[in-house]
Amino acid sequence: MKLGNPKVQGYLDNGSVPNSNNSVIDAALVSWSRLQVLLNYNINAGTTFSTPIISTYSLVYTTSTSFIGGVLAPNGDIHFVPYSAKVGQKINSSGVVSTYSLIYTTSTPYQGGVLAPNGDIHFIPLSATVGQKINSSGVVSTYSLIYTVANAYIGGVLAPNGDIHFVPYSAIVGQKINSSGVVSTYSLIYTAVGAYAGGVLAPNGDIHFVPRAAAVGQKVSSTGVVSTYSLIYTNSSGAYFGGVLDPSGNIHFVPISATVGQKINSSGVVSTYSLIYTTTTAFSGGVLAPNGDIHFVPYNAAVGQKISSTGVVSTYSLAYTTSGAYIGGVLAPNGDIHFIPASATIGQKINTTATSYSLGICCSSFFNKL
Repeated sequence: MKLGNPKVQGYLDNGSVPNSNNSVIDAALVSWSRLQVLLNYNINAGTTFSTPIISTYSLVYTTSTSFIGGVLAPNGDIHFVPYSAKVGQKINSSGVVSTYSLIYTTSTPYQGGVLAPNGDIHFIPLSATVGQKINSSGVVSTYSLIYTVANAYIGGVLAPNGDIHFVPYSAIVGQKINSSGVVSTYSLIYTAVGAYAGGVLAPNGDIHFVPRAAAVGQKVSSTGVVSTYSLIYTNSSGAYFGGVLDPSGNIHFVPISATVGQKINSSGVVSTYSLIYTTTTAFSGGVLAPNGDIHFVPYNAAVGQKISSTGVVSTYSLAYTTSGAYIGGVLAPNGDIHFIPASATIGQKINTTATSYSLGICCSSFFNKL
């Protein structure tokens, strides 16, 4: 790897990510140790704006609760995941917004998505009875699921072995799809209505489910072992929604209605910290900026909120706010963070830094998921 220039695309542990035709993501992606070098490079370079630069842009398709979560494709397109939308919507690397046809649409089918090692984007089934994906050429297709129920899963995470794990919201079993497209289920230790929403891949390969109404934490190891652990703060009406891995290896839960922040360090120690702005259903999902800041995505929040790489919490003004505005966000290779429109009628993004990452880095499973 050429550490002197972290913008150079294609210098990762196991080959180019993406490859020369931008269609396939290396199954191993990039190791945490190498990715951490790039993160720290940008932080140490001091490439940060003290106040984020906010801008808005027009969307083609808007409706109430239209999309939830987004995924960066190998060609640089950001796909919005359809919730109530009847069409797909994406924004390309040049900022052009367009729509495309879906095969399967129904009431609240999917929440969140994950990029597979072969370049396919899988939508995570909330109440859908079939899976739906988009390949690197933009072809939409469906496939069978083993377990379907209303409000089953929210968000997913790509494991180091290439399996995509769906995060159980009200599902009573885990469900995953491997790199060959085989769907299977597995037992969970803890299940509850509205238990988890979104997940995060830890540096050691564990997948942590983010506790929404769960009374305990739950994770799946890189060998598929499910275990639980104690949390300091829980809220049965909805504590957190989505999570973000920071440059130190801490997993931050994003506060939806929690009144304190909560994180897990790389040794598994859980701790809490103070927030500046809290309100009911404030933020949903978050994104790590190249400068090390974690930005929470505003759902009902009237201001933006972020945590710096040194743990300082601050707020900033947004250009557009509304009830149920955005859920989930995606880091583009140019350093922009795009909020994914739920009920927002316009797009909103943050220019966070003058330094960008390669497309391959942004496609890493440490970043690219709800």
